[in-house]
Amino acid sequence: MADTDASINGFLVLDKPVGPSSMRAVAVVRRRAGGRKTGHGGTLDPRASGVLVLGLGKATRQLEQVVATAKRYETEVDLSIRTATDDLEAEPIPVDVAVPPTPASIREALRKFQGDIMQAPPAFSAVKVNGRRAYALARKDQPVDLPPRPVRVDHIELLEYAWPMARIDIACGKGFYVRSLARDLGTALGTGGCCASIRRTAVGPFSLDEAVHLDDVPDPLSGAHLIGIAEAMERIGGTP
Repeated sequence: MADTDASINGFLVLDKPVGPSSMRAVAVVRRRAGGRKTGHGGTLDPRASGVLVLGLGKATRQLEQVVATAKRYETEVDLSIRTATDDLEAEPIPVDVAVPPTPASIREALRKFQGDIMQAPPAFSAVKVNGRRAYALARKDQPVDLPPRPVRVDHIELLEYAWPMARIDIACGKGFYVRSLARDLGTALGTGGCCASIRRTAVGPFSLDEAVHLDDVPDPLSGAHLIGIAEAMERIGGTP
C-alpha cells in the first residue's frame, strides 16, 4: 500500500499485548496509517508485553536513537523450574529445591547483577552464530556457544516474592536480556530460573502512562495522534 498522508510524521507509544510480534504490531499500525512507512525502536518478543515505540514517516530516521535509550522491565521469575528457552515457550523442567531462598538472599543475589556486568544471551535468541540465528541452531539441537557480552543495569529490585515466583523491576541499557537474568539468578541461588512473564514499562522517556493498546490504535491514524519528532527528540536528548 502506498503512502497516502505525507503529514503523518511522528512517534506512537504502543502497549503491545502478549502474542503478536513487534513486526506484526508495526504492520497493524502501518495499515491504519494508510500505508505510511513505519518501524519500531527496539524489538519486544511475542511473549512479552508493554512499551513498543513506533516511528512513522520521517520519524523512522530517528528510530536508532530510540533503540539506544535505556529500558525498564518488570518480570516474574519462576525459581522452581528451568527450560531450554529460559521462558515458558519450552517444556518446564522441575528443579528440586530443598530450602527455598529467602527474600533477603534474593536481594543479595540481585545486587551482583547491578552495574556494568557480563551477560551471555539465551541460547534461543536472535544473536548470529557464524551467520545463523542462535535460535535456529538451538531448535536443531546443535550446540550454541554465546559468549558473555557487556551490558549495563542501572537499577534492579525485588518487588514481590512468594515461592516460587519473584517479581523484579529492572532498568537497563541496550542489549540486556531479561531471560538471561532469570537463568543467571537461578544459578546464583542454586534454584531454577525461568522467565514467566516480561512487561516493558518504559523505553527512554516513553512509558506505559502514555501508551495506546494495539487494539485501540485509531483507524484511520493521523498525525494528530502522534508525538511530534521535535518533541520526542527533545525528550530523548537526541537530534531531530
